[in-house]
Amino acid sequence: MAGIFDMTGFLTPVINKLADYIPDPVAKAKAQAEATTEMLQFVTAQNTAQLAVDQAEASNKSMFVAGWRPAIGWACSAAFGWTYVGQPVASWVAALAGHPVALPALDVSGMMPVLLGMLGLGGMRTFEKVSGSGKGLL
Repeated sequence: MAGIFDMTGFLTPVINKLADYIPDPVAKAKAQAEATTEMLQFVTAQNTAQLAVDQAEASNKSMFVAGWRPAIGWACSAAFGWTYVGQPVASWVAALAGHPVALPALDVSGMMPVLLGMLGLGGMRTFEKVSGSGKGLL
């Protein structure tokens, strides 16, 4: 659903700017409404097509087609778990045992947007849940 908001957020000001060149207020409002309707129809068609691709991927029997999303999820989960649980606990246990070691730290700054997006913790998912349009998605 983020595609709808990204596209409309970009195109709405363009539509409004172009409509500013129409001097008649009634014609201007009509042109804005028509352009906005066409834009939303286009974006909805694109998202429907992407949903069909996503469903085909998810229902595929091949692990290399249907398994890439779970693989990314597990990789992100493992990195998150190591960074915030595994490494600190292992360092603490090693220090208690009298063998302090410098365990490698992972740079999760690039991974966090992927993980948060997969978990649906972005603003668009929150908007869907609040507005009620996200019912039945999970």
